[in-house]
Amino acid sequence: MFDTLFTATGQTIYMVLGSTLFSVILGFIPAIVLVLTAPDGLKPNKVVYNVLDFIVNTFRSFPFIILLILVIPVTRAIVGTSLGSTAAIVPLTISAIPFVARVIENALKEVDPGLIEAAKSFGASDMQIIVHVYFKEAFPSIVSGVILAMISIVGYTAMAGSVGGGGLGDVAIRRGYQAYNLKYLFATSVILIVFVQIIQSIGNYLYKKLS
Repeated sequence: MFDTLFTATGQTIYMVLGSTLFSVILGFIPAIVLVLTAPDGLKPNKVVYNVLDFIVNTFRSFPFIILLILVIPVTRAIVGTSLGSTAAIVPLTISAIPFVARVIENALKEVDPGLIEAAKSFGASDMQIIVHVYFKEAFPSIVSGVILAMISIVGYTAMAGSVGGGGLGDVAIRRGYQAYNLKYLFATSVILIVFVQIIQSIGNYLYKKLS
């Protein structure tokens, strides 16, 4: 039992870290575009903003278990298989991107407009404003948002386990629920709770340090 739980925990951590990394990298792009093209942004563009805003909202509201099945062809094209922890990172990332994008967008929008106007008055370019004003001021909030995304992904990994994604969710379903073994259900639940608490504690610590 210990070996099974140890392996499953490693798979869950692998899926969470991998999908968080990719979703943050890919989520930055739509977040920046949304901030720049917003009505009060540096480059207002109503059409681009509304279309991208609609896409982000649509994917955010999509049930993960359905998305997990719909992107199986994409997963196979990228990874070569739809089973396993590596394959599960694909739908986890796709699901997390709009959430991360919205988190980063909101963090950037919280930056004091006075700082942006001051930067403009000194002749700063749009790129300089994005890097040295937006990101510098919003970084603590972005980190806090990414932590929330990681916690959500932990829950998604449990659902990924239901379709062969591996991890603690897979153990809970196959060895716990289907085998009527309460020990596995209890153990996986405790590990996931502890995992979430650790992530949140690290997030709180980083936020205080960065602030």
